[in-house]
Amino acid sequence: MSLRLAVAGLALLPALAVPATAHASLTPADGPEPVRRTVFDLQAHRGGLGLTTEQSLEGFGKAIRLGVSTLELDTQITKDLRVVVTHDRQVSAQKCKDTGPLTSGDPMYPYVGKYIKNLTLAQIKSMDCGYQQLPGFPEQEQIKGFRLVELRDVFGLVKSYGAKRVKLNIETKVEAGAPEQTAPRELFVRRVFEEIRRSGMQKQVSVQSFDWGALREMHKLAPTYPLVALTNYDFLQVGKPGASPWLGGIDADDYDGDFVRAAASIPGVSALSPNYGFPQNGTIADPGFRFYPDRKMIHDAHRRGLKVIPWTCDDPATVEALMDMGVDGIITDYPDRVRDIMAARGMPLPVSYPRPRH
Repeated sequence: MSLRLAVAGLALLPALAVPATAHASLTPADGPEPVRRTVFDLQAHRGGLGLTTEQSLEGFGKAIRLGVSTLELDTQITKDLRVVVTHDRQVSAQKCKDTGPLTSGDPMYPYVGKYIKNLTLAQIKSMDCGYQQLPGFPEQEQIKGFRLVELRDVFGLVKSYGAKRVKLNIETKVEAGAPEQTAPRELFVRRVFEEIRRSGMQKQVSVQSFDWGALREMHKLAPTYPLVALTNYDFLQVGKPGASPWLGGIDADDYDGDFVRAAASIPGVSALSPNYGFPQNGTIADPGFRFYPDRKMIHDAHRRGLKVIPWTCDDPATVEALMDMGVDGIITDYPDRVRDIMAARGMPLPVSYPRPRH
């Protein structure tokens, strides 16, 4: 057994105050994990927010030049039905500041704190979303004066690099637990679908969501798109009466609380993206830390032909432990760190694309 595996194994021992059903899903599988022949999927979370202002074209471009498999990004729908690239359904004062009303006496001003669904693209683009470095990310390059971009802009950027081997993992951030805070599910999914189709880059796209109802809607519109089921475990609502609003009509208890079995029942799902551990943002060096995806989850997913790509892990030792367990990729704020690990292990590296000359 390697030292990394030994350390990872020790980290699994301490008990953590999470539901017993979560603990039950963490039982190791019998036998070694079968060798995976697919290339490890290095995903730059929000373009690599540890390195650059999140979801900026500068950040996505930096990730493409570094060499990643996938650009991970989030979408919201504006009042005028434009697909903007942002994680937050409600404009965050930590990330954006107002620069003035779009028109004199605009009743929606100030825009910070408003829901994206209630603002027009022009109102959104009036805000400076690069006015400060994101707290907690001291290595982040601040893109001063950054304005939020549209999904079509990211497609255009990837095309400008000729980056045909870079994928885009696009999240439809439908807020299933509070649906009034985002655009209606069917409208939301249809607009993202239309932008993907308009780009002509369907073969470079996967669509992910915590809202499995949105995955069902996307499958109706685009049966060939690979879909990714996200969860943080809590959204499964194991042991609670009725179906979770996040699971598109599925009651996880009908599957004994098993994330893999429940997600596999959604048509079109090709990959699972669980939170990598408890507590969220913990590391294997922390007392009481526990992985969520373990050998059993990974083994069960692989038997069903599903990949396991946890989110969002930045600690190198924890990333290595996940690799040792057989995950198929990592979503990370620091794609440079994971790429260095891949290089040190002799793993095939994603293509690095030079900056376009124009």
